[in-house]
Amino acid sequence: MDATKEIYLDYAAATPVAPSVLRAMLPYMSDMFYNPSAPYRLARKAKADYEEARSRLAHEIGAKPDNLIICAGATEANNLAINSAEGRVLVLATEHESVLAAAEAKDHALIPVHRDGRVDMETLEKLLTPEVGLISISLANGEIGTIQPIRDIAKLVAERRQSRLAAGGKMPLWLHTDASQAVNALAINVASLHVDMLTLSAAKIYGPKQVGLLWAEDGIAIKPLLQGGGQEGGVRSGTENVAGAVGFACALEEATAHRTQEAKREQKLRDRLQKELLERFPWAEVEGPKKAKLRLPGLLHISFPGLEARRLVILLEDRGVSVGTGSACAASRMRESHVLEAIGAAPAVADGSLRITLGAPVTEEDIEEAAARIGNAVEEEARRRGLDPRTGKAA
Repeated sequence: MDATKEIYLDYAAATPVAPSVLRAMLPYMSDMFYNPSAPYRLARKAKADYEEARSRLAHEIGAKPDNLIICAGATEANNLAINSAEGRVLVLATEHESVLAAAEAKDHALIPVHRDGRVDMETLEKLLTPEVGLISISLANGEIGTIQPIRDIAKLVAERRQSRLAAGGKMPLWLHTDASQAVNALAINVASLHVDMLTLSAAKIYGPKQVGLLWAEDGIAIKPLLQGGGQEGGVRSGTENVAGAVGFACALEEATAHRTQEAKREQKLRDRLQKELLERFPWAEVEGPKKAKLRLPGLLHISFPGLEARRLVILLEDRGVSVGTGSACAASRMRESHVLEAIGAAPAVADGSLRITLGAPVTEEDIEEAAARIGNAVEEEARRRGLDPRTGKAA
């Protein structure tokens, strides 16, 4: 393998736009540039293509097109969901920053998790009081890879909803999930998940950035964040992003078609990288569930206690390997991971953590070379800190 090749291993942060997706989008950036809200024939054609893209997106998640709001990414979709809630909001302590920040504007509480990042169902039951109007729990965590038991949570919500109605309660109770990080690994169908609202992002599935959707069940009134021309059924004003919607539909269809095969391939590569790093550094720690079916297949969150992740990222950058230290949003502000804090990771573990995420372009040769380069960077940093690279203890 070319020793100078750049190896990108941060696909949870961003994926490249697939060539087929780009081809589908290009006409709407050139010849078909028309504003879909305009009255003339060419604009009506753009509008029709936009609505067709909505129908394709809805089909892929088992939904009705009218229940989809196409917006500028998962962050906006999450804000729309939480902004629409009545009563108290419960959010998982390991949620994405867009969920946590939106919840802070409401009466809210954090749902604790176990050491592997799985929801504490017993505490959730206690927190689920008659004042609660919304629960938001992501289908899969993008930092440590934990897959949540959404169907079990949905069953609990349905039971509480029934008992609340029987007691004459008027407060609605909704379950929202951000499934953005799960699409490449898990089947996404709103009926089988039994959720009331669902968020997806095109940017995680080789589609365009700043394009996402919020699906909401019949009867849920979504409150607008923006005022303007009344697009998206009056919920999301602004000129429709036809190119983005078409690209999103294409990306979701391809993700669905290749999901099973690609997930197996990425898990095999992830397991190989994990095995090689743990054999070289037995003192390293892997976060997230131990069972493969409970962790995203292409994600490896590994910590080298006693080392500093930020320095490792720089050393790896010098060696042509791009990895993350957690969610890109948190890393950009250079602050400690709230996810690792929520699962009770020791400070030394949090400080030395790397998030390595795989994608479709990653090959076996890339993994072999990445393991060597990561290993060399860890050894260099360990020696600089006076540690024995074989044990992680003072030399």
